Amino acid sequence: MAAISLASGYMTKPAIPHALANAFKNLASVTFVADYSFKQADALKEASKKAVVVVAAGGDKGKGAAKKEEKKEEPVKEEEVDMGGLFGEEY
Repeated sequence: MAAISLASGYMTKPAIPHALANAFKNLASVTFVADYSFKQADALKEASKKAVVVVAAGGDKGKGAAKKEEKKEEPVKEEEVDMGGLFGEEY
């Protein structure tokens, strides 16, 4: 019900919390690139800085490096698939 309400733009009671959360996310994302800020956005900025530091440091203290060495993935070969004229193409 909330998804339909959000997609159509017609507000219903189940969609209100989602609409408010989306509005907050949009406002907070603007504060990352602008000089404007507020208390909750500052908390998000600090959390994102900590997340960047953890990712830059290697994540799980060396476990990430071990996983990278164990898994050496080969590139996936793409194959042509006959779509059955789905897009009006004749062969």
